Amino acid sequence: MTIDNDDLLNSVMASLGRIDTISLSDMPNIDLYMDQLTTFMDERLKKTTRYPDTDKILTKTMINNYAKNNLLPPPVRKKYSKDHLILLIFIYYYKSILSINDIQTLIEPLKERFHISDDEFNLSKIYETTYELQNEELEPVMEDLKKKYARSLETYEDADISEEERKRMQMFSFITLLSYDVYVKKLLIEKILDNVVLDEKESSSKKDKAKDKKNKNKE
Repeated sequence: MTIDNDDLLNSVMASLGRIDTISLSDMPNIDLYMDQLTTFMDERLKKTTRYPDTDKILTKTMINNYAKNNLLPPPVRKKYSKDHLILLIFIYYYKSILSINDIQTLIEPLKERFHISDDEFNLSKIYETTYELQNEELEPVMEDLKKKYARSLETYEDADISEEERKRMQMFSFITLLSYDVYVKKLLIEKILDNVVLDEKESSSKKDKAKDKKNKNKE
């Protein structure tokens, strides 16, 4: 079977333009029970999975685990608010590349804005800004894909192999370029988060020392 790399790329590019995202206005304005919450997430994000017919977006077990790992505040009278939903959407995207510990570090400032409705800098505002950034990034991402794909087609042009093998190896080159890009960005994220943790520990240590010194002076 001949591998048509051009058709595959065009299909991927088209699917990127159809990725389901959840805007703030799409979110329910009422609190949801767990079953309603999982159904909403499943219906809106199912197409973002590799195997839509079998992959689970969100389950009761996942929600309970997030709560146990201090990623998600507990529900109020068994109901989950829009702020819960926002955090769960962030967690859904982050968990594909980050560890639970890294996600904890990343969303800690967001949890501090939880259920703050009388402040313009609340979770809804943060989500709105993130949503705008995501939409702005789509076109540059697609252009970068085209650039990497064009570069991959320059590989193995003179190799003594069949046309089908050449296309297969050029696809290998394309995937390698994409993988390296993911690897570098993931490494960068991890380094940044490690520095965040280190800075927070140093800041906490200084505060503790200052507090101890103040208490000793009182004695």
